[in-house]
Amino acid sequence: MSEDKTNPLLCDPVSGMCEMPAGEKSNQKTAIPTENKPVKIIYYTDPICSSCWGIEPQLRKLKLEYGDYIEIDYRMGGLLPDWSYNSGGISKPSDVAHHWDEASLYYEMPIDGNVWLEDPLDSSYPSCIAVKAAQMQSKEKAVYFMRILREKLYLYKKNIAKWENIAEAAKIAGLDVPKLKADYDDAEELFQEDLNLGKTLGVRGFPTLFLANADNNQLTVYGSKPYDAYENALLALFPEAKAKKFENKNSLSIFEIYPTLAPKEYAVIHNIAVNEAKIILEELFSKEKLDKKTIKNGSLYSKK
Repeated sequence: MSEDKTNPLLCDPVSGMCEMPAGEKSNQKTAIPTENKPVKIIYYTDPICSSCWGIEPQLRKLKLEYGDYIEIDYRMGGLLPDWSYNSGGISKPSDVAHHWDEASLYYEMPIDGNVWLEDPLDSSYPSCIAVKAAQMQSKEKAVYFMRILREKLYLYKKNIAKWENIAEAAKIAGLDVPKLKADYDDAEELFQEDLNLGKTLGVRGFPTLFLANADNNQLTVYGSKPYDAYENALLALFPEAKAKKFENKNSLSIFEIYPTLAPKEYAVIHNIAVNEAKIILEELFSKEKLDKKTIKNGSLYSKK
């Protein structure tokens, strides 16, 4: 393996990107057809991408405010094929632990890097393929399933390359677990299609969002960016879009839509400071209105 290979697990918080080794970039512009909504978003992600976890607050808000105008097509990137490379300061799983702890502080999202010391993943491919298998059952449930996989990984230090952890997440997401297992082989082909399309589109890291309108005008948002970057790209392609402000009947309303929230997510959605969100959530927890999972780098609140 060449020594200049970028290590995909060494995500750069400043660029907000987990970069892949440089591949052949296609010069041709690939058409992204819109279907049911004015704007199509092809979102390249990976269940183990810490920068993708970092944009959950922005994405959740975008779906709340502009869900009527956007259709998100979740594509898997295959961030970690295996450990057969050595570069970028990361040559073995234990090297990732400290890096993930740093990413957690930067994104203000809870991540416990110790999974790489206690039960390290040998690849992100099994979880990517599992998400594709979930999409064969239900696109909505597949999104929830990927969220649960991430929570298991980042907060509960579960190795989501292992089938028992994948199956447990699938069960929580309301998926048919035997069917998920049966669909796994076909899902491998779908995953390969995602990888091939990624090469054609020139995906060089995660998260990457390709936005296109009916005239196939395209904009790309690379990496973890503030909310405005995603909103502005959408409005540039579809200026008629009007933000639907979240109807916040009470402090718990948002948990009806998103059953688990980190303080940063609550803050971004409600347009308040993270510290203010922490105070609100902690008060709800103390009144036994919410449950809480606390790790060394933060907390995740969930409805009871």
